[in-house]
Amino acid sequence: MGIMGRLLKNRRAGETGLAWNLPQLAGAETLVVTSPAFVTGASIPQEHAAKRVGGRETSPPLNWTPPPDGTAQLLLVVEDVDVPMGKPIVHCIALIAATLGALPTGALTASAPADGVRLLRPSFGHGYLGPAPIKGHGPHRYVFQLFALGGPAAADEAAAARANPRDVLAGVQAPVLARGRLTGTYER
Repeated sequence: MGIMGRLLKNRRAGETGLAWNLPQLAGAETLVVTSPAFVTGASIPQEHAAKRVGGRETSPPLNWTPPPDGTAQLLLVVEDVDVPMGKPIVHCIALIAATLGALPTGALTASAPADGVRLLRPSFGHGYLGPAPIKGHGPHRYVFQLFALGGPAAADEAAAARANPRDVLAGVQAPVLARGRLTGTYER
């Protein structure tokens, strides 16, 4: 067990800081989000982990049920709720065309996002950041949250792409018509 992981064993951000719990992102939980790579509560496969822990840093494939009529845009937020910090770390934040019903493996790669995907800046780097929890800290939960918005997430998408993810989430003013989530785990 890693020394740092052991020292921080009981420190975790927790679910209260998730985008899911922001008042402006509340909505009907009618979207069903799934992945052919893992089921909810199961381990995220190694290929989707960070390169520094032996993964390939490729985003997992995601599917979801059709959003309601009037959906202008989808907002995807991936957060690690077990990071030993005050708030969850954003591993990916993306705006997705409402016409899409799935993302293939690697669709959230910074250098070549899938058609219909606009990547915003996560907590570190750009694009999808694979799981890489502190060794010995125990299992971490990664929550893939999808929000169907009745309007654009940001008035200025170019500015949103450079902004801190917490500022982008706090600034969402479009109504949330539906939402859903999928949680996977990863441990070192």
